[in-house]
Amino acid sequence: MRLLRQTTALAAGLLMSVSAMAATDYNSYQEEKPGYLAMMGDLIIARPMLLAVTAVGAAAFVVSLPFSAAGGNIGEAGHELVVRPGAETFVRCLGCTRAGYGRKQQDENL
Repeated sequence: MRLLRQTTALAAGLLMSVSAMAATDYNSYQEEKPGYLAMMGDLIIARPMLLAVTAVGAAAFVVSLPFSAAGGNIGEAGHELVVRPGAETFVRCLGCTRAGYGRKQQDENL
């Protein structure tokens, strides 16, 4: 029971830090103008699925941690299993197709 609580706490900590880590990896600028249907589909279908993939990836990362440490690729495993799905979940404008802050700020045009 104690191991389950520790693993859950570790996974929750990883999930909370995903958006900060992903923002540093995926900060390239891409302008997109998604429509209503793209935004609704993203909100209702894609984001919940990506959140589930991020949670499963975080759990897989925790399980694979001893093997990744033995192989010397903890960073690559964390990036592929947690950061990339997290970036697609949290660091993407609603309805956009690629990660990154793709919407222009209104103040830039003034």
